[in-house]
Amino acid sequence: MTSPGRRLTQQDIARIAGVSQTTVSLVLNNRTDAEVRIAPETRERVLRVIRETGYVADPVARRLAERRNRILGVFTYEAVFPTASADFYHPFLLGIEECAEEMGCDLLLFTSARAAGERRRIFNEDSRVRLADGCVLLGRAVDRDDLARLLAEGIPFVSIGRRDDAGAPVPYVGADYSPAVRALVDRAAGLGHRRLAYVGTGAGAESPADRMRGFREAVAAVGAEGSHVPVTGRTPEEILGELSATGVTAAFVEEPADAVAIMHAAGERGLTIPGDLSILALGAPTRPVRVDVDLTGFRIPRQEMGRRAVELLAEVLEGGGGTMRTPQELLACELVEGSTLAPARS
Repeated sequence: MTSPGRRLTQQDIARIAGVSQTTVSLVLNNRTDAEVRIAPETRERVLRVIRETGYVADPVARRLAERRNRILGVFTYEAVFPTASADFYHPFLLGIEECAEEMGCDLLLFTSARAAGERRRIFNEDSRVRLADGCVLLGRAVDRDDLARLLAEGIPFVSIGRRDDAGAPVPYVGADYSPAVRALVDRAAGLGHRRLAYVGTGAGAESPADRMRGFREAVAAVGAEGSHVPVTGRTPEEILGELSATGVTAAFVEEPADAVAIMHAAGERGLTIPGDLSILALGAPTRPVRVDVDLTGFRIPRQEMGRRAVELLAEVLEGGGGTMRTPQELLACELVEGSTLAPARS
């Protein structure tokens, strides 16, 4: 018998059941693989003693046995709250939290990484990324050196957002931007628009590059005239001036906040949207902006991407760094009818 008030141990259960402590540990961890052979009657005897004594496994010992903390990290390259970008990141975080809760995992938000310039970096002298079983990466642009090191050191992770190879394939879940942009170009072309413009960077990070690729492919397919109107260092009035000077009738704007600014500039010029210029927004605003109109465009499945990132991370952890495929998934964007696309004027 054990002393009153003393916590039962696996050694106590082993003594009462008449088995080794190793057998108790294997039963508690539900080991049933081919290398572990425990007679059914022995397994049942151990379970019966556990039920009768009310034994509860020490969670720390259990986690050590599993070699997992059941802690998932979330690393963000930009501050996600309570900053102006919170509205953009909130759905991702909501999906991550919901899925982690369903899996019985805790979340650890890494916030102490020192910035290199204006951006955070995962690895530095104070890096704590290894405290978690694995990590979800969140950010509009992810540092390629960080990705390469994560891959080289075998640290389990999944990126939210498609990422190019970084010495090896990168596990990710992203939005399928190219087909969504192509569908919008097809819709505009079907309404008679022949001079189209992509307004934005269209390069750099993978997401704008994917949008631009979809735009160029679709413009070529419908036989329209497409141009690129950059936004860096330019005012909305200057952007609108170039659109007007080149006869563009439909503008595909990478950042919805820029779309709103162009609409305001058009109003000051006495131009109507979509009468004089149709505007299509390619996603969700990443900068704070008040949107008083239903923009035609598409929605990014942000909450679903957050959930799926955690599910894929669980697959990576279960694979144990073996020969399992690197998960890479793109989720479809939902087209939004909106009110800023109209037939082109003849």
